[in-house]
Amino acid sequence: MKKKLLLGGLVGVVLAGGIIMAADHIDAPAVTGPGSTSPGNDITDIYAFQSPADNSKMVLVLNTQGLLSPGATATATFPSNVMYEFNIDNTGDNVEDLVIQCLVQNGKMRVYGPVAVGTPGTVSMVKTSGPLTEVNVTAYSSATVNIGANSNGIRAFAGPRDDPFFFDLVRFREILAGTQPGFRNPGADTFAGTNVMSIVVEVPKTLLGAAATINVWGETKSK
Repeated sequence: MKKKLLLGGLVGVVLAGGIIMAADHIDAPAVTGPGSTSPGNDITDIYAFQSPADNSKMVLVLNTQGLLSPGATATATFPSNVMYEFNIDNTGDNVEDLVIQCLVQNGKMRVYGPVAVGTPGTVSMVKTSGPLTEVNVTAYSSATVNIGANSNGIRAFAGPRDDPFFFDLVRFREILAGTQPGFRNPGADTFAGTNVMSIVVEVPKTLLGAAATINVWGETKSK
């Protein structure tokens, strides 16, 4: 699978706690669809934080297809030709040591890993030697949230969610134009009422290596 979009965000995470995120909504030309839409390989945000329910686990979140209206969310899907990949550096050299690879197969999101990377870089092969977690994609209209789990303590979710990123884009542009000196308090959330397609993986820290700090970034790669 070849790279379609490299970087949705690079975050350094101290495994003892905290939440780190990076955001990027429809401003990468290579993944902007017709009418400035956000296709299935467009990463909006990546989050990494210690599980609030279990401090022995980390939660990794990769959001795609930003600014979905409720109507568009109802028909949004994860493309079957796109791999969603969490890259994890646990040696501090900003080169991935572990990967978690997510792709839709037979109507389910299949989550492979974390597993040692083969050859770092822009081309990936599906690494089937690590843990496998399967989950049915949760539909927008579903009252039931599907959670997949395996015996290694990994849990996974895939489906639409309200966009959690808060940003006052209007005032930001005014600041750049020099017409406003700073942000409003409170700001106006540009992303209110819009959704994303989200992949969430909860992983025991023991599967991420012995480092106290890890770097995490996301990629989408298409056939």
